[in-house]
Amino acid sequence: MKPSKDFVNLSKDFWANIRSISQKSGYTESKTRRIKIPTAAEIKTVFTDLDLTCRHLIDDNEKLTPQGIKVIDYFKYRADILNNYVEPRLMDADKAKKLFKDLKKQYKPKCPLPMNKQKGSKKAPAYFTGMINILIEAHSKGHECDYNPRALTTITRNGRPLRTLARWVDGAFPQSVNPVAIWEIKEYYYTTTFGSRVADGVYESLLDGMELEELHEHEGIKVLHYLMVDSHYTWWVSGKSYLCRLIDILHMGYVDEILFGHEVVEKLPEIVNEWAKLLSKK
Repeated sequence: MKPSKDFVNLSKDFWANIRSISQKSGYTESKTRRIKIPTAAEIKTVFTDLDLTCRHLIDDNEKLTPQGIKVIDYFKYRADILNNYVEPRLMDADKAKKLFKDLKKQYKPKCPLPMNKQKGSKKAPAYFTGMINILIEAHSKGHECDYNPRALTTITRNGRPLRTLARWVDGAFPQSVNPVAIWEIKEYYYTTTFGSRVADGVYESLLDGMELEELHEHEGIKVLHYLMVDSHYTWWVSGKSYLCRLIDILHMGYVDEILFGHEVVEKLPEIVNEWAKLLSKK
């Protein structure tokens, strides 16, 4: 999914308010466990508890200010998109396995299809990564792709390094030097808790996005940045707060799109076609 046009290019302080309210009021409803929409009264309580003013959001007459209205509208949007769009698209291992096998049969890929890092009975193909690789190969119009760059992403100018990112990423098109697009894949089908490794994955994508933002702002070079995540249990049952954070960083501009579960089949072919067009213009 792409960010909603209603909530892009907003100020950094807008997102400071979203984060402060979210962490203090909570991300989910206690009874339904669905994504929460804080009320104006709850927001006022949050700022009182934090010993901060909320007059920029709620005036002395208890009316929402224009920024307060925008904040509430964003919380409504975030809850709706997660509850009604994202959650149904997240898959478990059985669904992912079936879809992976169907795509493998349909496309007969030659691209890498890596195994997961599990042991024993849980050792199997990395279903989500395999799907992504298959779809990229099928729709890249013959262009090369680095499905597992074991090198830092580097942007050059006049044959010299201009920026080198801090981390390895999971994929680069067409390669890790001057890519059109890079992506991270977070599939956690056999994870039983939302552990620090999963949380770190969210912040790693944020770091990549900040470096790419700086590159674009100061050098005028745009590298498309994608995050693809799956596992209904890990993200929805255990990690709803981190799903909220993902929607936040999407709208903050740190990733261009996030594909959730089955959405890779729905959206990735079109995305890869666009990569190929961009590459042909270089």
